[in-house]
Amino acid sequence: MRVTDQQVRKLLMEHQKSGVVGAAAMKAGLHRNTAGRYVRSGRLPSEACRERDWRTRTDPFAAHWSEAEAMLREAPELEGKALFEWLCERHPGEYEEGQTRTFQRHVRQWRALRGPDKEVYFPQQHRPGVRMETDFTCMNSLGVTLGGERFDHLACHDVLTYSNWEWATICHSESLLALRHGLQAALVQLGHIPAEHWTDHSTAATHELGGDERGQRGFNAGYLRLVGHFGIQPRTINRAEPHENATRYRDNALQGRP
Repeated sequence: MRVTDQQVRKLLMEHQKSGVVGAAAMKAGLHRNTAGRYVRSGRLPSEACRERDWRTRTDPFAAHWSEAEAMLREAPELEGKALFEWLCERHPGEYEEGQTRTFQRHVRQWRALRGPDKEVYFPQQHRPGVRMETDFTCMNSLGVTLGGERFDHLACHDVLTYSNWEWATICHSESLLALRHGLQAALVQLGHIPAEHWTDHSTAATHELGGDERGQRGFNAGYLRLVGHFGIQPRTINRAEPHENATRYRDNALQGRP
């Protein structure tokens, strides 16, 4: 039975009152010999515990771990169970099915200490009334029909990233005209002008720069006139980072917002 800090505190308190180890041990629910050790040390169990940095048993996979590690370096996404089965096929009779979980722990430890670095995502900070994002979404998968005819279309989707207030307008292309119509409609419905308007790098808002800046994108003149008319600061997400648009939903959910 594991001795708890609460029991030892009770033991030391009772021993301080009576000075009798046996009586104090009985009141704390401990064996007299165990109580005697804690009285002599004056330390709680949590203070006496030390993490082991040595193995209590021989590593059962030491002989062939280098082969498994080579496979992990080549394909880090390999699951521990599949890798264990591969190792068993290469070395028949060396391992048993009951060692699967132990091997999986080895794999998890290798990934934590020597595996490839994971991409780091920094949470975005959202403030009320500051940021509106606009994106185009293809709606064809819904199979909408009008008069029996298939109605293929896009939605120009506007979202306030703090509250997740949203508005959408129907359009047929990711054009500046569609962006202008969608943004204006959203602002009318909202009745408020946000400080920033964020988009991706679609041609509705940006274009490829030339010369020494080739590979970079700049805002289209028409788009700049649009946001300038409303006094909104234009912003874009990073190139080839579409997850940035989705991050707002995760962040808001973590903060308890809709």
